[in-house]
This record gives sequence, structure tokens and C-alpha cells, in this order.
Amino acid sequence: MKKLLLATTATAMMAGGAFADGHATDIKLGIILGFTGPIESLTPSMADGAELAMAEVTESGMLLDGAKVSAVRADSTCVDAAAATAAAERLITSDGVKGIMGADCSGVTGAILANVALANGVVMISPSATSPGLSTAEDDGLFFRTAPSDARQGVVMTEVLMDQGIKSVAVTYTNNDYGKGLADAFQSAFEEAGGEVTINAAHEDGKADYSAEVGALASAGGDRLVVAGYVDQGGSGIVRAALDTGAFDTFHFPDGMISAKLVENFGAEIDGSSGQHPGTDSPGVAKFTEMVGDKFDSTSPFTPESYDAAALIMLAMQAAGSMEPGDYKAKVMDVANAPGEEIFPGELGKALEILKNGGDIDYVGATAVELIGPGESAGNYREVMYEGGEEKTAKYR
Repeated sequence: MKKLLLATTATAMMAGGAFADGHATDIKLGIILGFTGPIESLTPSMADGAELAMAEVTESGMLLDGAKVSAVRADSTCVDAAAATAAAERLITSDGVKGIMGADCSGVTGAILANVALANGVVMISPSATSPGLSTAEDDGLFFRTAPSDARQGVVMTEVLMDQGIKSVAVTYTNNDYGKGLADAFQSAFEEAGGEVTINAAHEDGKADYSAEVGALASAGGDRLVVAGYVDQGGSGIVRAALDTGAFDTFHFPDGMISAKLVENFGAEIDGSSGQHPGTDSPGVAKFTEMVGDKFDSTSPFTPESYDAAALIMLAMQAAGSMEPGDYKAKVMDVANAPGEEIFPGELGKALEILKNGGDIDYVGATAVELIGPGESAGNYREVMYEGGEEKTAKYR
């Protein structure tokens, strides 16, 4: 995948025409997330984050000389590829969206990219699809993500556990692209660091009873159970069965498990556990939190990444002088990275004006955005711990 593309002469001419005409128009952007399914407790705040960026741009009146941006939501389900691709197809063919913020889970994201975005030439920027396989997916320069690959998360997980003196773990993962990709990346990094993975076993979502899976994990043993699952599905089922049987009393949770719902489900029962999800303590995230106030949960995983994903689409449009994905896809990397004036949350209008006047921006955003290689985040993580029935920040990595 080659993201660093040079603008064509035709694109440049269209850019000039867009501003010369001074046209104002309505631009629709799709938001496709699992509003139902195994991460449904996370997605409302993610959508709110993206829509906050759209409202900010609309209010500025600076995008393509006065364009208004509105969101069209669609349900990816997180796990049903057929339903997700049908929903994405409707966004493009019926609703006429000019870009997609999403999808969320890796499997449905890959399906939408391969079956819908490529065929229709539509840009997708995912805030949360982390499978390493997406780094090499065919995309014609249309796919980006503000979340890092799980190849990076596997290394971070290893560092967290090793720093705690955990040298032996059992691993269970949800049986899909996300779960397997993360589990394999983690096992490789953990064993390379001298750790032992006693078992690396899949679990299916949607089951009422996980005693058999937990029995196998307990037989293999380990100082901690790594649960690479979904908080609103089998991941929580595994934890409940492990606690009820006494198989494990501490856990390590990757990004798909970390949410207010996890604490709601288990409280002090998971004290002593740990985890991580993409996050940063950069100045941008503080500005984002201040902007959001009490409108929604700005700290929920992948919510700042969603704001940034939507912002990048609109900034790339301005840089290209066009709302057409074929024109602006080549500008995403340009607006995301140096050189240029650094841009933080709440400064999208300023960024649009700089771009209109021919200047350069370096979009830092809420998550210290830096897109590398195949158009994905370089990767910053928030390490969490559980004490007194609460989730607390341990550090940032």
C-alpha cells in the first residue's frame, strides 16, 4: 500500500476550481460502528467524538468555502461481515457519503475495505481496527487508521507484564481477525522476551457457559490470564467463569476489554489486574477532554481516535480542494504529519484556513497523531490497573 502519493495535475486543477467557485455544499460522512454487538458499550462515545469534529468544522464555515458536514450512522455489528458490508454499501450508494469514519472491529473493517470501499473508491479511516493484517491489505491508498496495529500492542502488553514480574500467562482470544492477530502478536513478543505462554486458545462469543474453556486454561496454568476478547461478549463471560471457579483471580486486558462496562461488571473482583488501550497524555487529549466536558465520555477507548479520524478526512478534503475521495486520499498523510503548524482539538477552523491559504499543517489532534508506513498510527498506549473496584491510569507508553 502506498499512501505517499503525489497529487495529479488534474487534482490540483480541481483544487483551484473548488475555491475559485466559492461554492458551499453539504457533505455527508459515514460513521460505521458496532452500535449493536460485542463492543456496543464503547461505540456511542466514539460516534459522538467523530460528530464533534464535524460540528466544529461546520461551525467554522471554512471547509471548501462554507460546506456543512453531517454524519450518517450505520451499524457494523462488529462481527457480522455481511451485515457490515451491506450497511457500508447503503452509506455510499443511498446516502452518498464522501468518506467513512470506521469501521471499528478488524474483521468487518477488512470486509468493508475489500468489498465496498475499494469498489467505490471511498476513503475509510478507522479509529479502532487494530489487526496487523490490515497493514498489508490492498487498499489503493484509501484506508488509514488512527489506532496502532496490534503488532505494537503485543509488544506493549509484554512490557507491562514483564514490568510487573509476570513471566507465565495463559491466553484466550475471541475467535476472529482481531483476537487471533493480537494473541499471535503478543505470544511472539512475550516469548521473545523470555516469557511463557502456557496456552493460546480461542473462545467463541455468544455462549452462556464458558466453564469448559476456563477449565482448559486453568489446566495449562499461568500467573495471569490474558483475555483478548470483547467486554460486552465472551471476554466478560470468560472472566466471570474464571472468578467463579477460582481458576484465575487476576487478568490482563487488551483494548477490546477496557471500558466502564468492565468495572461495572466486576468491580473489586478484578483488583490486581492490568491492561492497556491506545491513549496518550499529550496536550491534545487534555484539550479534547476540556472541549467535550460532560457531553459524553471523552476518556472511553477509541473516542479521541474517532475525533481525529473524522478531522483527518475533512482536513484532507480542504488540502485537496475537493470532497471527492479520489482527490483527497493523497492528502491524508500530508495533513497528519510534519512539516506544518501543529493543530490540536478545537483548532480545526484555524487548520482549514491555513490550508485554504496554501499553508501546511501537522495535525496532532487528541491522540498525538503520527501516521507511519501504511497509514496507521505510530502508537501510544495508556496502561491501566484495577484497585478498589476502579480503573486507574498507571502510566503512558
